[in-house]
Amino acid sequence: MGKLISLNNDSFKNEVLETKGVVVVDFWADWCEPCKMFIPILEEVATIETNVKFCKVNVDECSEIATNYGIRSIPTLIIFKDGERVGHMVGVKQKDELLEKIRTY
Repeated sequence: MGKLISLNNDSFKNEVLETKGVVVVDFWADWCEPCKMFIPILEEVATIETNVKFCKVNVDECSEIATNYGIRSIPTLIIFKDGERVGHMVGVKQKDELLEKIRTY
């Protein structure tokens, strides 16, 4: 299975904003059932797209990051390229849809 890197307020800048290439960040919460359903899909995509970094941010633990990026619904994915926000997706997505979106970057 692909590895999702858990981020916190301290690691977000280094792992996302200062990284060259594509980084996909999943905003989620422990109590969110759709988020739990989405994690295996995201992990599978991470095994396929090995040149992309996949991270997750718990919105309850990192509310400042979630607020900065206008997260109102979860799960929400934000796609970064070379530290810049280039796309986002809201809600549970299927593997093929997710792969198609990521591959545009």
